[in-house]
Amino acid sequence: MYLIVIAWTYVTLMMAVAEATSPNGTVLGAVITFALYGMLPMGILVYILGTPSRKRAIKAREAAEQAAYDAEQAAAAASATASAAPDAGGEAPASAESPTVAAVRKEP
Repeated sequence: MYLIVIAWTYVTLMMAVAEATSPNGTVLGAVITFALYGMLPMGILVYILGTPSRKRAIKAREAAEQAAYDAEQAAAAASATASAAPDAGGEAPASAESPTVAAVRKEP
């Protein structure tokens, strides 16, 4: 693809040089020739021929983002499962059992 772009740019550059150096030509005509016959068509060609690679890059980026999101969700689920497990001893923590507070008993 780039070989075509380089070759056509060379051709249009030579056309512009011929326009600028001819007795009836002008530099403005050379610039317009290079822009309209060279850069504009080559810009369109590069855009059209580059579409498949842009699509591949977009899909690869989206797949990477999805994989990162899935890994984050899996880590969050594993963290939530580990922290939600109850105490294996079945007793209240020591800080909750204060010796200054008497147990509440039912009156007979």
